[in-house]
Amino acid sequence: MTDGLPPMSSGERDKPLRLLYVVNEDWAFLLNRLPMARAARDAGFEVHVATNVNKGRAAIEAEGFALHPIPFKRGGLSPLAAIPAMLAIRKLESAIEPAIVHHSGLQCCVFGSLAALDRDVPTVNAITGLGFVFTSSSLLSRLLKQAVAWLLPRLLNRRRSTILVQNPDDRDALLALGASAARITLIPGSGVDADRLKPLPEPDGPITIGFAGRLLVDKGIRALVAAHDLLRANGHNFNLIIAGNPDPANPASVSRDEVEGWTKRPGITWLGHIDDIATLWRAAHIATLPSHREGLPGALMEAAACGRPLVATNAPGCREICIANHTGLLVPIEDPPALANAILTLAQSPELRARFGAAARKLVEDKLSARIIGRSVVELYTKLAREEHAALSAGVSRLAR
Repeated sequence: MTDGLPPMSSGERDKPLRLLYVVNEDWAFLLNRLPMARAARDAGFEVHVATNVNKGRAAIEAEGFALHPIPFKRGGLSPLAAIPAMLAIRKLESAIEPAIVHHSGLQCCVFGSLAALDRDVPTVNAITGLGFVFTSSSLLSRLLKQAVAWLLPRLLNRRRSTILVQNPDDRDALLALGASAARITLIPGSGVDADRLKPLPEPDGPITIGFAGRLLVDKGIRALVAAHDLLRANGHNFNLIIAGNPDPANPASVSRDEVEGWTKRPGITWLGHIDDIATLWRAAHIATLPSHREGLPGALMEAAACGRPLVATNAPGCREICIANHTGLLVPIEDPPALANAILTLAQSPELRARFGAAARKLVEDKLSARIIGRSVVELYTKLAREEHAALSAGVSRLAR
């Protein structure tokens, strides 16, 4: 083998390896981790999902995954609120004895690692964006950031930990906090189903802007509404379609009342949650995500798969898929006039929209499809499993001597 590890025995190869995903919400697993979990299942792994179960049970179990409820509490700031989740994770791992544990997101990386401090299971700590603690400038978030900045490298640098990041900015941020470069692997996102999401023809009618995501201030939703207001005030009868809901557990969420107020303005439609994202991109000419920071935004990857040109902020994660003057246009964070100008530039040029949209689709096909990302993730899991097998074999050999 090229990595120098001894091959697994036929018995080890035939035995399904148990893979446990730890994700704070079932909808987050379905939205962000499903393509890689499918790839792992198809590669022969026995997939388990530990999460807060809400409405996603049927969809997760339909994939053939074993589902385990965990009482995660998003948005809680008390360390005491984490104890039930950590105890549940610990109990579950004792019961199913996973070969690999995949923590998804900052909260799960911290809770899951603390729950297993005295254990030595190969772990993937996936930092899927640094979240509210790192993007907000409030006093509370700054205090939390100091605490997380002290704790995180101590957890992520544990012996069997692999740190998974989605973009170079998050890698650099973790290195600056003290994470070990040797432990970091960069895989861009979880992949988008490029076979299901195909390039779509532009809709008829007025130029329409699409937004998909949680309705958070740090997703740039207020800046986007303000940019749309500017465009309408200047006589451009563009429409804005918003897909997604407020997230009350996130301190950066806008209120439902505020969103309902937006719908009273000319040209704004709020769809809430939609099951088929192609519905949005079929109705929109331009996709936008003026976010403050992302891991690798699934909403833009899906829009790109549908052949839509992109407008996004020049922020970590966003600029990995909205490549300036290639797949779209980049604007500063929280700058509604610049955002309005970028939208107007694309609105006035069908040729530019077509060129950026085609380039965005090609980027997905070449680098970001579920097939490509799934293969990379399965290779990582397989490498970790073989390293664990080699370590166990070495231990048995030493005992035999």
